[in-house]
Amino acid sequence: MTAAAAPTSDARAARDRARDLVLAYGWNTTAYQILNPGFRLWFSTSHPAVVGYVRNAHRRVVGGAPVCAAEDLAAVVEEFERDATHCGEHVVYFGAEARLEAVTRGDGRHAAVQLGAQPAWNPGDWPAIAASHASLRAQLNRARNKGVTVTRWASETAERNPALERVLGEWLGTRGLPPLHFLVEPETLGDLRDRRVFVAERDGAPVGFLVASPIPARNGWLTEQFVRGHGAPNGTAELMIDAAVRWMIDEHADYVTLGLAPLSRRAGEDVHASWWNRLAFGWARAHGRRFYNFEGLDAFKAKFCPDHWEAVYAVSNERAFSLLSLYAIGAAFTNGHPVLTVLRGMWQAMRQELRWVGRRITGQ
Repeated sequence: MTAAAAPTSDARAARDRARDLVLAYGWNTTAYQILNPGFRLWFSTSHPAVVGYVRNAHRRVVGGAPVCAAEDLAAVVEEFERDATHCGEHVVYFGAEARLEAVTRGDGRHAAVQLGAQPAWNPGDWPAIAASHASLRAQLNRARNKGVTVTRWASETAERNPALERVLGEWLGTRGLPPLHFLVEPETLGDLRDRRVFVAERDGAPVGFLVASPIPARNGWLTEQFVRGHGAPNGTAELMIDAAVRWMIDEHADYVTLGLAPLSRRAGEDVHASWWNRLAFGWARAHGRRFYNFEGLDAFKAKFCPDHWEAVYAVSNERAFSLLSLYAIGAAFTNGHPVLTVLRGMWQAMRQELRWVGRRITGQ
């Protein structure tokens, strides 16, 4: 992993300004993630508001939604989109939730597609959930019986910690695609001052870690990452989540989510999707497992028995959600190379399947 270039003083000042706004108004689950590397920051001239976005395919792909007071959201959306239009660009909000979807619904100027769903809880409900589900208890006990313990590390200890960087490298090495960025940025260990880090250790060495990011306006937390290294036994992720949520209870948090489960139908079907949206999402459900185990992630999050599931959207300022907007989203996650990334994923998937065939033939 290569280190990111040091930010300029202007960039640091902009990020600090954006951080203040996120800590004051961040309601969307992904609000804090616009402070991750790679985001451009736009500030309203008429309201306390910031938008984090990346540029691709003549689109501004926004991380979630504008960060501002609820009563200012419609005006900030209009101001930001007016600025984008002046620059010859459309806008796509990826990871938008109920607030933005409600503001733009049915106005004739925006189109939305449902990306999936995210599970959510009141942390206070967690002990009863953990106690009443035998399969979850079994996973927690499995990790404990293998000698795994989880503790919260101070930010200054976890930040750029070589042992955690090693675990991250091991985890990234198991992914079916090259590292993705945007709202799934793996490099979170460089700035942990507002995040909380829970580290799983076995025989005195880290084997996993969970990074929780604040959702200030909901007095809540997002489990932004749960990373497992080669030495993490089954149940390690569950044990880290258990430790994190119990800490949130002690901190009197009101809300916790594990984040988006892409393509999940648990918040209901998208009845407004166009035929080609349905075709694209259907193809992804049928064949996307070659690149990413969407069903497995959905099932993993569901087994924690959330209080409810929330729909998550992509919203574009166009009458119908276009293929170019979909391409721009892919480019945001792949640093502008969605086709190359998919081809690499296909090659890796083919090599893995050939290895499986070889093992069957040789009986190994």
